[in-house]
Amino acid sequence: MAPTLSVITIVYNNVQDIERTILSVVKQSYPHMEYIIVDGASTDGTLQVIERYQKYIHRLISEPDKGIYDAMNKGLRQATGDYVLFMNSGDEIYAAETVKNVFSSASNADIYYGETEMIDQDGKSLGRRRHRAPKAFTWKSFKYGMSISHQAIYIKRSLTVPYDLRYQLSADIDWILKAAKKASYIVNTHQYVAKYLVGGMSKKRHWQSLKERFQIFTKYYGFLPNVLHHGIIAFHLAWYYLLHRRTND
Repeated sequence: MAPTLSVITIVYNNVQDIERTILSVVKQSYPHMEYIIVDGASTDGTLQVIERYQKYIHRLISEPDKGIYDAMNKGLRQATGDYVLFMNSGDEIYAAETVKNVFSSASNADIYYGETEMIDQDGKSLGRRRHRAPKAFTWKSFKYGMSISHQAIYIKRSLTVPYDLRYQLSADIDWILKAAKKASYIVNTHQYVAKYLVGGMSKKRHWQSLKERFQIFTKYYGFLPNVLHHGIIAFHLAWYYLLHRRTND
């Protein structure tokens, strides 16, 4: 039997981007999907855009929330699919055949993942995400940074737990790692599966995001190894920007 996928979109006052996200979901060729949208009581016209696609939406919640991960927990509680995928407002499933291709890549994986393309506010490509998805993924793979974006990972719903609301910006890392520790079969689909809109809240509150990530990685990998890993991250980041600057000169 073909697996079912619950796609969950979180949105609040993002009338300029929500339609691109919705269209990337409803245009999928894969038939075994349910679509859940959690809106934080938007006042800018977002809800009116969503309502234009009501026939494709299985469940719509529109009410105030306590932040993005509270909203994501609401969506997770509504999900009934075998797998869950978070595709939040502004992000997109890569192409119309993507979900079909993901599930065709292997049978009954605990987690499927792939590559991510970055896009700007106009939906134009900015190239591959700086962190390339690892060839093989385990819960240890994030020790040098979040190498798979949240939008590019399909997780068996039975492995998921609610997001930890102690983290305001990086709970998705903790959530993925918890599932990955329980997973025994993780599949790299070797394809682009998502488009990620740059400039989200974690970028706007970058220092808080970094502190939360350090706390999470310390919990999973230990304090001293985490300090060493961050030193390596800093070196590679500096080298990346040096090369990038030379290329642009």
